[in-house]
Amino acid sequence: MNGRDFALRLMVVAVALLSVGCEKGTGADGASEAEKTAALAPLQLSAEDTLQLGVKTLSSGPIITGSILPEKRADLRAEVSAVVLTVLRDNGDPVKKGQLLVQLDDTAIRDTLSSAQTAAETAAQAYDQAQRQYERMVKLREGGLVSAQQLEDAEVRRNSTQSDREAAKSRLVAAQQQQARTMVRAPFDGIVSDRRVSGGDTAQVGKELMKVIDPSSLRFEGFVSADSIGSVSPGQAVSFRVHGFEGKEFRGSIARVNPAANAMTRQVEVLVNFASGQQPPGVAGLYAEGRVEVAQREGLSLPGSTIARDGDNAFAWKVAGGKLHKTAIKLGERDPRSGEYIVESGLAVGDYILRYPSSALHDQQPVTQSGK
Repeated sequence: MNGRDFALRLMVVAVALLSVGCEKGTGADGASEAEKTAALAPLQLSAEDTLQLGVKTLSSGPIITGSILPEKRADLRAEVSAVVLTVLRDNGDPVKKGQLLVQLDDTAIRDTLSSAQTAAETAAQAYDQAQRQYERMVKLREGGLVSAQQLEDAEVRRNSTQSDREAAKSRLVAAQQQQARTMVRAPFDGIVSDRRVSGGDTAQVGKELMKVIDPSSLRFEGFVSADSIGSVSPGQAVSFRVHGFEGKEFRGSIARVNPAANAMTRQVEVLVNFASGQQPPGVAGLYAEGRVEVAQREGLSLPGSTIARDGDNAFAWKVAGGKLHKTAIKLGERDPRSGEYIVESGLAVGDYILRYPSSALHDQQPVTQSGK
C-alpha cells in the first residue's frame, strides 16, 4: 500500500467516526442528551405536588390601591392650656361615648369659675332689688306720690342691673365651658388608636392628645388613575386583598367617587364599603390593592409559585405521559383579586403542572405519581 492510499483510508475512517459521533449526540463525557435524560431517576410526585388547571372567573377593570381606614375617627386636641394630670386609656382600649379619657389640670380655671359664680349671684341679687324698687315706684306713681322722673330713674337702674346680670351669666357659662374642656371625653363608642400624651405633659391649645376610631366603620379608601375613572361609578363591585391577610379575598362596593382628582398624583379617590356580612380586617391603616370589577370573563390563571422565568420568558412544568414537559407560556396581567397571573396561551384546561418547580428539573424527565 502506497502512502497516498494509506492517507485516503485514514480520511475515510475519520469521516465515519465523526458521522457516528454526530448521530449519537455525544458530549464531553461520551453520553447523548437522550441517554442523560433516560438515566435520571424518576421524580416522585404526590397529589399535593401538582395542580390541575380549571376555568376561573377573571375580573377586568381599573386597579385600585389605598388603605383600610375608619370613616368614623376623631383627633382629640387640647382646647385649653394646662398640664396633663391623668391619661385614663391607652392604645387598643375600648371606650364608650362620654367616657373620660384625659384629665387636665383645672386649678386656675376653678378659681375663675368660682369668681364668675360669685359675680353672677351678686348681679342677680342687684337685679332683683332693682326690679322690686321699680315695681314700688310704679305703684307710687299711680297714686301720685312720686314724680315721673323718679319712676324713670328706677327703670334705668333696673335695666342696668339686668344687663349686668346677663353679662355675669355669660362669664359664668364661659368659665364652666373652660372647666369642662379640661375633661377630654370619648365622642363615640370606639377604640383608642393613638395615645399622644402622658401625665405631666404640658398641653397647649391645639395639641393632639389622643385618637379614637370606630372599627365598625372601616372602609377601603382607595385611588384610581384618572385615565380609568370614566369606567368607575358608585355601586360597582370591588374585589381586593389586604396586606397582612394574604389568602383572604375581601369584597365591597363603591360608595362614592370624589369629583376632583388630586392635582399632584392625578388620581381620584374612591370610597369602598365592605360587602354586607363580611368582617372587616379590624386593623386600620393596612395597605390594600384590588380591582374595580368593570367586566368579567372565564379563563385560566396560575399562582406565581408555579411559574418559572428565564429572562423575559415564562414557562411551567407540565406533567403528562409520565414525564415533565417544560412548557412556554404567555402571561397576561396579574389579577389582584386572586393574586394569580392570567394565562393567555401555552396551557389548557385539565393540564397538570408542578406547584413548586425547582431549578434541578429536566425536560422529559420521567415522573411517578402517587395518590392521584
